[in-house]
Amino acid sequence: MIQRKTIVAALLSTALLPLLAHAEHAAHEWDYDGAKGPAKWASLKKDYSSCGLGHQQSPIDIRATTKGKLEPIAFDYKPSALKEIDNGHTIQINYAAGSGITVDGKRHELLQFHFHTPSEERINGKSYPLVAHLVHKSAEGKLAVVAVLFKFGKENPTLATVWANPPKEKTVETAAAGVDIDLAALLPAEHGYYNFAGSLTTPPCSEQVNWFVLKAPVELSAAQLKQFHTLYKHNARPVQALHGRIVKEST
Repeated sequence: MIQRKTIVAALLSTALLPLLAHAEHAAHEWDYDGAKGPAKWASLKKDYSSCGLGHQQSPIDIRATTKGKLEPIAFDYKPSALKEIDNGHTIQINYAAGSGITVDGKRHELLQFHFHTPSEERINGKSYPLVAHLVHKSAEGKLAVVAVLFKFGKENPTLATVWANPPKEKTVETAAAGVDIDLAALLPAEHGYYNFAGSLTTPPCSEQVNWFVLKAPVELSAAQLKQFHTLYKHNARPVQALHGRIVKEST
């Protein structure tokens, strides 16, 4: 089991490497509740103004959608040495170069994935116990995030590997000697998705992030969620207003 004393390390960004000016996430600058919680993010720093002023903020509650024949996500994930880091807001796994996704002919390289509990995204008002955000970047610096939702069921082997190899120091990436992880094993069998324009879900809440929320959840055990809750019982931003955005749904 992950022990609290082994946790909390910086990450290159809970949300994304292109925003290195905000990397390490300044763990004490914002939080998920209290005086530094989501309702206050926009006022904490000038750089966080999009958290309050943006009109394409994430996460959202996915309700009305426009269904159509969307291009499938072509996943190209290869095994990677397991490297974990924790910034005090989430556990992040930094992924080796060479994996990515292609959508509409555009390749995005996989950078990292991390977790939120409960799921930040909601489907018709329903939240899930956990979500993994798989973070990608194109050659032009455009960001694409794939959200994988978790429901209760059997133990998840990928989570078991991550949970069994926690960071050993705060703000330091930990490489698990001789341990590889294959993110392809985390994906559901069906890759249908919801797609919308959004933002980072943590400060600075920068927009122009292309979101893909997979419709089919994967399973985790109640014991695995309890393990994550020893670190974070709640690290999810509330859902944000749509402001007229269209949510596309693959058929």
